[in-house]
Amino acid sequence: MTDVLLAVGTRKGLFLARRRSSAGGKAGEWEFDGPHFNAQAVYSIGIDQRPGGTPRLLVGGDSSHWGPSVFRSDDLGATWQEPKRPAVRFPEDTGASLERVWQLQPAGPAEPGVVYAGTEPAALFRSEDGGETFELVRPLWEHPTRDRWAPGGGGEAVHTVLTDPRDPRAVTVAVSAAGVFRSLDGGASWDPSNTGISAVFMPDPHPEFGQCVHKIARDAADPDRLYLQNHWGVYRSDDAGARWTSIGDSLPSDFGFPVVAHPSRGDVAYVFPLNADADRVPAERRCRVFRTEDAGKSWQPLSTGLPEAAHYGPVLRDAMWSDGADPAGIYFGNRNGELYASADEGESWRQLASHLPDVLCVRAAVIG
Repeated sequence: MTDVLLAVGTRKGLFLARRRSSAGGKAGEWEFDGPHFNAQAVYSIGIDQRPGGTPRLLVGGDSSHWGPSVFRSDDLGATWQEPKRPAVRFPEDTGASLERVWQLQPAGPAEPGVVYAGTEPAALFRSEDGGETFELVRPLWEHPTRDRWAPGGGGEAVHTVLTDPRDPRAVTVAVSAAGVFRSLDGGASWDPSNTGISAVFMPDPHPEFGQCVHKIARDAADPDRLYLQNHWGVYRSDDAGARWTSIGDSLPSDFGFPVVAHPSRGDVAYVFPLNADADRVPAERRCRVFRTEDAGKSWQPLSTGLPEAAHYGPVLRDAMWSDGADPAGIYFGNRNGELYASADEGESWRQLASHLPDVLCVRAAVIG
């Protein structure tokens, strides 16, 4: 058993939990701390483990009084630093101002100082100093389709950033509601990459762009294999996003927000289906995570230890995550303020907390 850090962003602050293992390897109980950034909405968390030693925590806070900011900690949340000038800000010539940081994503080991930030308004920012300062990636901001992008229900945002472990110049983003965009040249140019993804709310249900993609995850064994949760539709790509195929037919609903790939096993991914876009509660009013072990050919409901009564807690796009342990820990929180954990890859669950503020994002990592 290993030491695990769990970071939970909520509508009213950040909660940190740590589970330490004893000398004999037996897992201890979770120890909670928080809230940090009390009364701030925390929509994004990054855990940067690349330097070695203690990970750097990055948090996107959103104060109703002071506005959005990015905080960092190099001692697991004991102390926090905030730059004197905003870490993420739009250049004056864009005429835009930052509303929220939706994603903080460390790049791969080949770029040890690089961190990406996805924001609302929909933009991508890049840091080369570990998340202390960021620069706007202008080619995406100035994309020729931008004037036809439309905000999703949560706003117009870059909410997913994926880097390719084989090639640091290959970056994939998801924009709500403009769809998937890919760059193969380090962000110098971007192409829509939505072939096969539906947009049921548009006159043309298969446009080049305009899809309301909710989340994307990369397979652990095959970097070209991606899983995507759409606004209606669960998809898989086997060519790094060039084309997409539906894999949601056997789910009780293919509407939902999160999708999480297993951290080490190929063909394994997790989703949390909701009834419908107009009925955003767990599918069939049952609290269940669904797992595929064959890249979406079939899905298995996982509910042992989860509430059996009618349930109404939706799980948001970044509110489910895995920790990288073996066996993998899977975690999710919902808008009821409930937090659940599985130490056996979803086979069984336990509730870690209840009555938290709305859970907006969850991140977890093995730290020792």
